[in-house]
Amino acid sequence: MKNRNILIVDDNRGVLTALQLLLKPYFRIVRTLSSPTTLPAELRGEEWHVVLLDMNFTASLNTGNEGLYWLHEIKRQCPDLPVVLFTAYADIDLAVKGIKEGAADFVVKPWDNRKLVDTLLTAAQGCSKEKKVSSPSYADKGGETRMYWGESPVMQQLRMLTEKVAPTDANILITGENGTGKEMLAREIHRISLRRQQEMVCVDMGAVSETLFESELFGHVKGAFTDAHADRPGKFEAAHRSTLFLDEIGNLPYHLQAKLLTAIQRRSIVRVGSNTSIPVDIRLICATNRNLPELVARNEFREDLFYRINTIHLEIPALRERTEDIVPLAERFIARFCKQYDRSLVRLTDDAQAKLRQHPWYGNIRELEHAVEKAVIICDDTCLSAELFQLSDRRQEVSEVPVSTLEEMEKKMIVQALDTCRGNLSAVAAQLGITRQTLYNKMKKYGL
Repeated sequence: MKNRNILIVDDNRGVLTALQLLLKPYFRIVRTLSSPTTLPAELRGEEWHVVLLDMNFTASLNTGNEGLYWLHEIKRQCPDLPVVLFTAYADIDLAVKGIKEGAADFVVKPWDNRKLVDTLLTAAQGCSKEKKVSSPSYADKGGETRMYWGESPVMQQLRMLTEKVAPTDANILITGENGTGKEMLAREIHRISLRRQQEMVCVDMGAVSETLFESELFGHVKGAFTDAHADRPGKFEAAHRSTLFLDEIGNLPYHLQAKLLTAIQRRSIVRVGSNTSIPVDIRLICATNRNLPELVARNEFREDLFYRINTIHLEIPALRERTEDIVPLAERFIARFCKQYDRSLVRLTDDAQAKLRQHPWYGNIRELEHAVEKAVIICDDTCLSAELFQLSDRRQEVSEVPVSTLEEMEKKMIVQALDTCRGNLSAVAAQLGITRQTLYNKMKKYGL
């Protein structure tokens, strides 16, 4: 690696001096620039293997736009040259934007020497750490289900962003269709965070009734209401010094969003029936399959709450958008269910693999998991053939069936609502005028 060259651009001369001393043992040439104005000439004058680029250069304008501008200039002049962004904690969201626009990685100030060196050496080698490390199995040695990242470029980028932001306390918003694994990603973030010694606390916001919202999240004191026979801490207190995961945040009624925002902003809660403020130290992760900016535009979601929970935005792609991960995922499910049902390990035939890749998987990973489980259970051979996977487009299938009974009509209405609401179960329940639990029961009854 000593034959590699690095160019550092930062307007803090103290930082430049420190980096020059730190990186000299690892690079043949360590050149520093206190201003990016001469950057184009430097790029033409020497062969560089990595650039460490500060996000801000104007003392009166600390927006990170300067860094993004010069990132684009570097990529325009040298498209294959890796750029590592140098940013303050407050600008992490800009650094994430920079990665989406071509940066190889980013390092947060104040930096850890070992981590900084590793990041720059990896970038200079022209390959990411993720490609060097084999993908983890779907379950770790302790049997805990783990995030499977796969090999698709979009998932590898998501993995890199996750590993960068997990050790921080930045609030994270996870979006994606139903069944893509939003809760699993939240657990993965917690697992590699600095709060991993404490258990993550999960709340399904779509399942919390409006009347019990404050009691569930903030707790209550004895006598606060009829059934309050003793003091009870809420989810915020339970997640103290840990991670609080709020699933389906987009389904929280508008009039309750202000109460949640107050707790997040003040970093304290007040139990129902009490006047005492209790400080809480939580890391907040929210998830939804709804379009929050669209809800904000329709005044159905508070804009201030949206920005508060959206410091970092991670979006999980639908399974049909990363077809190269379908078969590896299926094979992991096969191994799990063969062990669970005490079966000899079976394999997928070529025809079965092709069938799985071609299916649209509107239910995403959850649908794939259920399909594999069923196939393993009914399999009597050493192979899983294509015939064992009865996969059909449930929307098309139901629309073509003539309605002759009330049950068939009910099933068709549920499927149409699922299609209209894009799988958002809380929205489906609201549209049909039934509770979420009733919807669950009917979907299970009809095999949806």
